Amino acid sequence: MLEAARAQLLFYDRAVIQRARRDETARQLMSVPGVGAVVVLAYMTGVEDPMRFRKSSSVGAYFGMTPARYQSGEVDRAGRVSKCGDGMVRGLLFEAAKVLLSRSARPCALQSWGRALAERIGAKKATMAVARKLAVLLHRMWSSGATFRWPASAPAA
Repeated sequence: MLEAARAQLLFYDRAVIQRARRDETARQLMSVPGVGAVVVLAYMTGVEDPMRFRKSSSVGAYFGMTPARYQSGEVDRAGRVSKCGDGMVRGLLFEAAKVLLSRSARPCALQSWGRALAERIGAKKATMAVARKLAVLLHRMWSSGATFRWPASAPAA
C-alpha cells in the first residue's frame, strides 16, 4: 500500500513539474529564488488574472499577508496578519520565503532585506514580510512580463 502511494505521489509530482515547464509564465515566475513549480502553479491559480489588481501591493492583502488594523478614536495599532484569502497560497509563499532566507546560496536584495529584518523583528514576522514581497514581486513580474534580475556582482560581506 505504501509503494502504491509513493508511485501515485511520484506520478502527480512529475505532472506538476511538466505543467509548470510547459507554461511560459510559470517558467518566468520560477526564476525568483525559492519559488518552485508548486508555488507558481498555486499562485497563478489563486490570482487567476493579474489585471484584476490595479496595484501589485494589493495581492498581499488579497492573500491575507498584511497586518490587520485596529482603529478606535485615538488608537491606531497594527495587529497580526489578517489571514483572509487563500490559506494554501499564503502557506506556500511563506515556505518559499523560508527557502529564500535560509537555503538560497546566491544572494539577492530581497534575501538581505529579509535577513536584516529578521534580526530586528524576529524570524517568523520577517518570513511573512518576505512572503508578502514575493507575492507582490510575482504579480509585478507576471503583469510586466519581466524575469527576475540577479545583482550583477555579489555584495561585499
